Amino acid sequence: MSAQDFKDYVVVVTGGSTGLGRAIAVEVASRGARAVIINYASNATDAAETGHLVQAEGAEAVLVQGDVAQDADCRRIAQAAEPYGRIDALFNNAGTTTFASHWDMEAVSAEDFLRLYSVNVVGGFQMVRAARSLMEAAPQTAAVVNTASIAGVMGIGSSVPYAASKGALNTMTLSLARALAPKIRVNAICPGFIDTPWFGKGVGEEQAEKVRANAAASTPLKAASTAEDIAGAAVFLASPASKHVTGETLLVDAGSHLGYAGLKVR
Repeated sequence: MSAQDFKDYVVVVTGGSTGLGRAIAVEVASRGARAVIINYASNATDAAETGHLVQAEGAEAVLVQGDVAQDADCRRIAQAAEPYGRIDALFNNAGTTTFASHWDMEAVSAEDFLRLYSVNVVGGFQMVRAARSLMEAAPQTAAVVNTASIAGVMGIGSSVPYAASKGALNTMTLSLARALAPKIRVNAICPGFIDTPWFGKGVGEEQAEKVRANAAASTPLKAASTAEDIAGAAVFLASPASKHVTGETLLVDAGSHLGYAGLKVR
């Protein structure tokens, strides 16, 4: 893998202000990207910090506020790449959740499902649609990388609506990989627990510490993954190293899914 394998690339990262989105933006910049369009929903301060980090790696940073659940915002995010004439990689990383016990079916509503689907599934579709012509203008096969989740594979995670939305995103990855070939590759990563401030805010720091400790103790790799741990896998799926990979969902969870496999008989 070349240290400059993203040389002159124009990259769009939704949900790029913090966490995994920030780590992806900085990683592609460090590998030679010409410009990184950083989408954020509301926190301009965090987005500006991501922009500074991208610029420190030698890439241009373009900040675009927008809610991917809104089609007009998706088109505006994609339009930020028009001065460059192309989009080489789109990371559909924006996402949201609600925290609720899977056992308590009264803890979530139809509105919860619709809100999560509008961001986690419809938002990704709208971004691909908005960016399609610029991706098809890339000199090589362009790449879409969707941030799904182990929750969408195993039916676990922060809530039933979240798991269902990530499962739908995995299925959509397959549909779009067929529909957009050969000009555009479409893949997904399925992270497990990621130790980010976003998670701590959702469940509270005390509970986050328990989950963090459990992840480190229970995963086969004995690790609570950071955003930087996951970013490399996402960037791989957009890089020339994966040019013959499309329609794939890559589990990046320190092996936590293995805990759900049948036990070996000794």
